[in-house]
Amino acid sequence: MPAQPQSFSLDADPEVIVFNLKRRYTGVSATVNALVPLQLQQWRIGYCGNPLSNGLPGMTLAQAIRISLRPPANRPFRIWHVRRDHEMMAALFARDVLRLPIRLVFTSAAQHLHGAFPRWLISKMDAVIATTDLAASFVPNTTAVVAHGIDLERFSVSADKSLAWADSGLPGQFGIGVFGRVRPDKGSDLFVDAMLQVLPRLPGVCAVIAGLAQPKHRAFEQALRDKVARAGLSARIVFLGEVPAAEVHRWYQRCLLCVACPRYEPFGLTPFEAAATGCALVCSRTGAFEQLVQPGVNGDLVPVGDASALAQAVLGVMSDIDAAVQMGRRARAAVVERFSLQAEAAGISRVYQSLFDAG
Repeated sequence: MPAQPQSFSLDADPEVIVFNLKRRYTGVSATVNALVPLQLQQWRIGYCGNPLSNGLPGMTLAQAIRISLRPPANRPFRIWHVRRDHEMMAALFARDVLRLPIRLVFTSAAQHLHGAFPRWLISKMDAVIATTDLAASFVPNTTAVVAHGIDLERFSVSADKSLAWADSGLPGQFGIGVFGRVRPDKGSDLFVDAMLQVLPRLPGVCAVIAGLAQPKHRAFEQALRDKVARAGLSARIVFLGEVPAAEVHRWYQRCLLCVACPRYEPFGLTPFEAAATGCALVCSRTGAFEQLVQPGVNGDLVPVGDASALAQAVLGVMSDIDAAVQMGRRARAAVVERFSLQAEAAGISRVYQSLFDAG
């Protein structure tokens, strides 16, 4: 059955307001979607943004400003936690122009030098959380490094990958999946090229591409579909389109192998989510993937942009199904040990507390 929206009681006088001011559901949205229900057990939390798939309602920016005209009960100020440039801009206006009693926390995931204006925005934050050590190296005022975490209850392991795949209604006994937007920077074309090489050698395997192609990338997606059709593999390389956020974990659970082959990624949640469901992994060397993937232990790593290396790595994992299942179990163990949602929430809480302690 689909996951049902939960009922949340956001605080009317929050100590912390978490922001997600983007209509499109993104990795940031997924992070907020997962974290806020847990943070509600630790802090008086408010949420500013569009309603999320877990049933979390959101206030408008105007409402957040109105609530923040005065500090919350028993606190000298409120914390605004922002994660995007335009949210930093709004927060700086609220703090420095409107003079609201707030402190600003920004999460930085980018693994490159920010542009001049974003760097200036970040320099004005009261605290900065980086998601990796590499991201922290590009932000001189990093307060803490806190990796993204995964909801281990939602992203749980299926008892039998072959039975879970049968539930998909697609051909074959096992699935390989790639998750995320269909566009060049996500490496969708690399995945297709690799699957065209490996699927003729893996007769019991089907591949799925789970992600939306936005209007500007629909010609790119159509070209990939046409390439698959010319190869006679349209029944075995399936474009699922956008999978609802509340359903994506079921596709992870169905797949035996998750591929993540972007040309660039700041962090990259999808292989972490997939690993939590017991997927073996093949990832390009970008994002935080090298923190998770141990070649030969829970999957493999390949150079960015190399479809042939990707194909060879996939064949190496899928040539021994029992070994791939064991890799998936070890991938789950790595997430449990180092990338739980509870660990992320605890790291963020320490940053909030340090601000309140400093007064």
